[in-house]
Amino acid sequence: MPAPPESGGPEPRPPSGRASPASKSAPGIPQPPPWWRTLRANPPVPVRLALGGTLIALVVLLWWFVTHGPPVERIVSPSRLASPYEVLTSVGKLTEHLFDGIAATLQRVLLGVGLAATVGISLGVIAGTNRAIGAAVAPLVIFLRSIPMGAMLPLMVAAFSTDETSKVMFIFFALVAFVFSDTVKAISIVPDRYVDTAQTLGASNWQIVAKVLVPLALPDIVTSLRFQFGLALGYVTLAEAINAPDGLGKMLNTNERLGNPDQNYALLFIIALLAFALDFLIRYFQRGIFQWRRDL
Repeated sequence: MPAPPESGGPEPRPPSGRASPASKSAPGIPQPPPWWRTLRANPPVPVRLALGGTLIALVVLLWWFVTHGPPVERIVSPSRLASPYEVLTSVGKLTEHLFDGIAATLQRVLLGVGLAATVGISLGVIAGTNRAIGAAVAPLVIFLRSIPMGAMLPLMVAAFSTDETSKVMFIFFALVAFVFSDTVKAISIVPDRYVDTAQTLGASNWQIVAKVLVPLALPDIVTSLRFQFGLALGYVTLAEAINAPDGLGKMLNTNERLGNPDQNYALLFIIALLAFALDFLIRYFQRGIFQWRRDL
């Protein structure tokens, strides 16, 4: 048995030629740069939360600074911008119809986005796998994506009256072209090696679409739908401003006519929180289902 090395002698090399843990931090060995000096590197979660919280605190502080004090002494008039305290206290004035309005708005958003997802994803998969069909549909998609949504709203009212159908169809036409385009893109960026492997194993075209292209493109399609929910919440408020019995857009329109800007600012924050909650919920399930996608 070989004698142990004497104290102070050279440290024995580990087997297989691998460097010892102590040598990883030895002077002269290059180390990877820290995240703040690396392009596209994600900071640690506590740092991200701290940066986001700091920015929000700075914005609220600036908001308070320009709106604090008596109305005649404020930098910004209260008729243009309410103070944070006024917006916070106005939430209590909205509670009478707030939950009914949220329920009505979410119902319209879910129906509109669901219809846009059904049509847009189905046609997108067909167009993404058959470029001839994609070329035929492309002019119509570009047309729908280029129309200002405010100009389309009167057409929806004229075509579907002022009931719930017009509001749902307005959301549908506002989103379906974007869902279609994102689906076509998600299908087209699936690496060819997966398709070639499936063909080598004898899979038919239908099997390749159903078992290769759609499953691999689905995470990106769901990401597109996450963004569409945020857009739908903005579009539905436009539709609800026209003869809607309830909804957040109806409440915004009513407060505008009654001269309650503080309540409208509170409603805007509520709409933003709804969009954030929907995005967080969808992303939570998306990460759980598609665990192999680390970039979600």
